[in-house]
Amino acid sequence: MSSTTVKWSYSGLKQYLNCPKQYHEVKVLRNYDINVTEQMRYGTEVHSALEDYAAAQIPLAKDYLRYKPVMDELASIDGAHYNEYRMALTVDRLACDFNDANYWVRGIADKIIVDKDLAYVIDYKTGSNRYPDPKQLQLMSLMLFVHFPDVKNIKAGLLFVAHNTFVTREYKRADIPKLWEDFAGDLERLQGSLDNNSWPCNPTPLCGWCPVKQCEFHKER
Repeated sequence: MSSTTVKWSYSGLKQYLNCPKQYHEVKVLRNYDINVTEQMRYGTEVHSALEDYAAAQIPLAKDYLRYKPVMDELASIDGAHYNEYRMALTVDRLACDFNDANYWVRGIADKIIVDKDLAYVIDYKTGSNRYPDPKQLQLMSLMLFVHFPDVKNIKAGLLFVAHNTFVTREYKRADIPKLWEDFAGDLERLQGSLDNNSWPCNPTPLCGWCPVKQCEFHKER
Protein backbone atom coordinates (compact mmCIF):
# COMPACT_ATOMS: atom_id res chain seq x y z
CA MET A 1 0.00 0.00 0.00
CA SER A 2 1.10 3.55 -0.76
CA SER A 3 1.78 6.03 2.03
CA THR A 4 1.93 8.93 -0.41
CA THR A 5 -0.63 11.72 -0.12
CA VAL A 6 -2.34 12.26 -3.43
CA LYS A 7 -1.69 15.47 -5.36
CA TRP A 8 -4.63 16.84 -7.27
CA SER A 9 -6.29 19.55 -9.29
CA TYR A 10 -9.92 20.00 -10.18
CA SER A 11 -9.45 18.76 -13.75
CA GLY A 12 -7.48 15.75 -12.50
CA LEU A 13 -10.11 14.86 -9.91
CA LYS A 14 -12.83 15.16 -12.53
CA GLN A 15 -10.89 12.88 -14.88
CA TYR A 16 -10.48 10.33 -12.08
CA LEU A 17 -14.20 10.35 -11.32
CA ASN A 18 -14.98 9.86 -15.01
CA CYS A 19 -12.62 6.88 -15.25
CA PRO A 20 -9.96 5.86 -12.69
CA LYS A 21 -8.08 3.79 -15.29
CA GLN A 22 -7.81 6.67 -17.74
CA TYR A 23 -6.63 8.97 -14.95
CA HIS A 24 -3.95 6.48 -13.90
CA GLU A 25 -2.70 5.79 -17.43
CA VAL A 26 -2.68 9.45 -18.50
CA LYS A 27 -2.03 11.49 -15.34
CA VAL A 28 0.05 9.12 -13.21
CA LEU A 29 1.90 6.78 -15.57
CA ARG A 30 1.83 9.21 -18.51
CA ASN A 31 1.54 6.29 -20.92
CA TYR A 32 -0.85 8.21 -23.14
CA ASP A 33 -1.68 11.78 -24.07
CA ILE A 34 -5.22 13.08 -24.11
CA ASN A 35 -6.53 13.35 -27.66
CA VAL A 36 -6.62 17.05 -28.55
CA THR A 37 -9.89 17.85 -30.30
CA GLU A 38 -10.62 20.90 -32.43
CA GLN A 39 -12.80 22.20 -29.61
CA MET A 40 -9.95 21.86 -27.12
CA ARG A 41 -7.52 23.53 -29.52
CA TYR A 42 -9.93 26.40 -30.04
CA GLY A 43 -10.40 26.76 -26.29
CA THR A 44 -6.64 27.00 -25.75
CA GLU A 45 -6.30 29.65 -28.47
CA VAL A 46 -9.14 31.75 -27.06
CA HIS A 47 -7.78 31.52 -23.49
CA SER A 48 -4.38 32.69 -24.72
CA ALA A 49 -5.88 35.59 -26.66
CA LEU A 50 -8.05 36.70 -23.74
CA GLU A 51 -5.12 36.48 -21.33
CA ASP A 52 -2.94 38.59 -23.65
CA TYR A 53 -5.69 41.17 -24.01
CA ALA A 54 -6.43 41.35 -20.28
CA ALA A 55 -2.81 41.38 -19.12
CA ALA A 56 -1.03 43.34 -21.83
CA GLN A 57 -3.77 44.94 -23.94
CA ILE A 58 -2.63 42.98 -26.98
CA PRO A 59 -5.43 43.51 -29.52
CA LEU A 60 -7.78 40.62 -30.09
CA ALA A 61 -7.71 38.95 -33.48
CA LYS A 62 -10.68 39.60 -35.74
CA ASP A 63 -12.26 36.24 -34.91
CA TYR A 64 -12.23 37.07 -31.20
CA LEU A 65 -13.43 40.69 -31.30
CA ARG A 66 -16.90 39.57 -30.22
CA TYR A 67 -15.40 38.85 -26.78
CA LYS A 68 -14.08 42.39 -26.34
CA PRO A 69 -17.16 43.97 -24.67
CA VAL A 70 -17.33 41.46 -21.83
CA MET A 71 -13.55 41.60 -21.32
CA ASP A 72 -13.71 45.40 -21.15
CA GLU A 73 -16.53 45.13 -18.63
CA LEU A 74 -14.37 42.92 -16.41
CA ALA A 75 -11.45 45.34 -16.79
CA SER A 76 -13.63 48.17 -15.45
CA ILE A 77 -14.19 46.47 -12.08
CA ASP A 78 -12.36 48.21 -9.23
CA GLY A 79 -9.50 46.36 -7.56
CA ALA A 80 -6.17 44.68 -8.24
CA HIS A 81 -6.37 42.48 -11.34
CA TYR A 82 -4.52 39.18 -11.67
CA ASN A 83 -4.57 37.13 -14.87
CA GLU A 84 -3.79 33.41 -15.12
CA TYR A 85 -3.14 33.45 -11.38
CA ARG A 86 -1.48 30.28 -10.11
CA MET A 87 -2.41 29.01 -6.66
CA ALA A 88 -1.36 25.97 -4.65
CA LEU A 89 -1.84 24.66 -1.13
CA THR A 90 -0.01 22.14 1.03
CA VAL A 91 -1.88 19.25 2.64
CA ASP A 92 -2.20 21.50 5.72
CA ARG A 93 -4.05 23.96 3.47
CA LEU A 94 -1.34 26.58 3.64
CA ALA A 95 -0.36 28.67 0.62
CA CYS A 96 2.70 27.48 -1.29
CA ASP A 97 4.35 28.08 -4.63
CA PHE A 98 2.61 26.51 -7.63
CA ASN A 99 5.70 24.41 -8.36
CA ASP A 100 6.49 23.53 -4.75
CA ALA A 101 7.34 19.84 -4.46
CA ASN A 102 5.11 19.63 -1.39
CA TYR A 103 1.96 21.00 -3.00
CA TRP A 104 -1.27 19.09 -2.34
CA VAL A 105 -3.76 20.86 -4.59
CA ARG A 106 -3.27 23.53 -7.21
CA GLY A 107 -5.08 25.39 -9.94
CA ILE A 108 -4.95 28.40 -12.24
CA ALA A 109 -7.64 31.07 -12.13
CA ASP A 110 -8.17 32.82 -15.46
CA LYS A 111 -8.87 36.10 -13.68
CA ILE A 112 -8.93 37.30 -10.08
CA ILE A 113 -9.89 40.80 -8.95
CA VAL A 114 -9.29 41.77 -5.34
CA ASP A 115 -10.93 44.90 -3.93
CA LYS A 116 -10.20 45.07 -0.19
CA ASP A 117 -12.25 42.29 1.45
CA LEU A 118 -14.14 41.40 -1.75
CA ALA A 119 -12.74 39.28 -4.57
CA TYR A 120 -13.93 38.05 -7.92
CA VAL A 121 -12.70 34.85 -9.54
CA ILE A 122 -13.59 34.16 -13.17
CA ASP A 123 -12.96 31.16 -15.37
CA TYR A 124 -13.39 31.55 -19.13
CA LYS A 125 -15.33 28.84 -20.94
CA THR A 126 -15.46 28.54 -24.72
CA GLY A 127 -17.84 25.60 -24.96
CA SER A 128 -21.56 25.17 -24.44
CA ASN A 129 -23.24 26.59 -21.35
CA ARG A 130 -25.75 23.74 -21.33
CA TYR A 131 -24.08 21.70 -18.57
CA PRO A 132 -22.06 24.12 -16.42
CA ASP A 133 -19.82 22.75 -13.68
CA PRO A 134 -19.56 25.45 -10.99
CA LYS A 135 -17.79 23.20 -8.47
CA GLN A 136 -14.52 24.33 -10.08
CA LEU A 137 -15.33 27.81 -8.77
CA GLN A 138 -15.65 26.38 -5.29
CA LEU A 139 -12.10 25.01 -5.32
CA MET A 140 -10.68 28.19 -6.85
CA SER A 141 -12.40 30.21 -4.13
CA LEU A 142 -11.07 27.98 -1.36
CA MET A 143 -7.52 28.52 -2.60
CA LEU A 144 -8.14 32.24 -3.06
CA PHE A 145 -9.24 32.59 0.58
CA VAL A 146 -5.86 31.17 1.63
CA HIS A 147 -3.73 33.18 -0.78
CA PHE A 148 -5.58 36.42 0.02
CA PRO A 149 -6.26 36.27 3.79
CA ASP A 150 -7.95 39.69 3.90
CA VAL A 151 -10.69 38.57 1.52
CA LYS A 152 -13.97 37.79 3.30
CA ASN A 153 -16.36 37.41 0.37
CA ILE A 154 -15.94 36.02 -3.14
CA LYS A 155 -18.10 36.42 -6.22
CA ALA A 156 -17.19 33.63 -8.61
CA GLY A 157 -18.29 33.03 -12.17
CA LEU A 158 -17.94 30.76 -15.16
CA LEU A 159 -17.92 33.14 -18.13
CA PHE A 160 -19.18 31.44 -21.28
CA VAL A 161 -17.61 33.88 -23.69
CA ALA A 162 -19.36 32.64 -26.84
CA HIS A 163 -22.76 33.16 -25.21
CA ASN A 164 -21.85 36.17 -23.04
CA THR A 165 -23.43 34.45 -20.05
CA PHE A 166 -22.27 33.89 -16.48
CA VAL A 167 -22.90 31.02 -14.09
CA THR A 168 -22.25 32.59 -10.71
CA ARG A 169 -21.69 31.54 -7.12
CA GLU A 170 -20.92 33.51 -3.96
CA TYR A 171 -18.82 32.29 -1.04
CA LYS A 172 -18.07 33.64 2.43
CA ARG A 173 -14.98 32.94 4.53
CA ALA A 174 -17.23 31.40 7.18
CA ASP A 175 -18.25 28.75 4.60
CA ILE A 176 -14.73 27.31 4.25
CA PRO A 177 -15.17 24.14 6.37
CA LYS A 178 -18.38 23.16 4.56
CA LEU A 179 -16.85 23.93 1.16
CA TRP A 180 -13.95 21.56 1.84
CA GLU A 181 -16.35 18.87 3.03
CA ASP A 182 -17.90 18.79 -0.44
CA PHE A 183 -14.62 17.38 -1.82
CA ALA A 184 -13.93 14.91 1.01
CA GLY A 185 -15.70 11.87 -0.40
CA ASP A 186 -14.18 12.14 -3.88
CA LEU A 187 -10.70 12.73 -2.46
CA GLU A 188 -11.09 9.70 -0.21
CA ARG A 189 -11.86 7.58 -3.27
CA LEU A 190 -8.84 8.97 -5.13
CA GLN A 191 -6.56 8.43 -2.13
CA GLY A 192 -7.90 4.88 -1.79
CA SER A 193 -7.04 4.11 -5.41
CA LEU A 194 -3.51 5.38 -4.83
CA ASP A 195 -3.10 3.49 -1.56
CA ASN A 196 -4.33 0.20 -3.03
CA ASN A 197 -3.07 0.69 -6.60
CA SER A 198 -6.61 0.05 -7.77
CA TRP A 199 -7.70 1.84 -10.94
CA PRO A 200 -10.89 0.25 -12.29
CA CYS A 201 -12.33 1.03 -15.71
CA ASN A 202 -15.57 2.97 -15.98
CA PRO A 203 -17.02 2.08 -19.38
CA THR A 204 -19.21 4.78 -20.95
CA PRO A 205 -20.28 5.77 -24.49
CA LEU A 206 -17.20 8.05 -24.51
CA CYS A 207 -14.75 5.12 -24.51
CA GLY A 208 -14.22 5.61 -28.26
CA TRP A 209 -12.58 8.97 -27.53
CA CYS A 210 -10.29 7.62 -24.81
CA PRO A 211 -6.55 7.51 -25.63
CA VAL A 212 -5.98 4.38 -23.48
CA LYS A 213 -6.01 1.78 -26.22
CA GLN A 214 -4.79 -1.05 -23.97
CA CYS A 215 -8.14 -1.28 -22.22
CA GLU A 216 -10.77 -3.98 -22.58
CA PHE A 217 -13.44 -1.35 -23.18
CA HIS A 218 -11.56 0.70 -25.77
CA LYS A 219 -13.45 1.11 -29.02
CA GLU A 220 -12.12 2.46 -32.26
CA ARG A 221 -14.38 5.16 -33.63
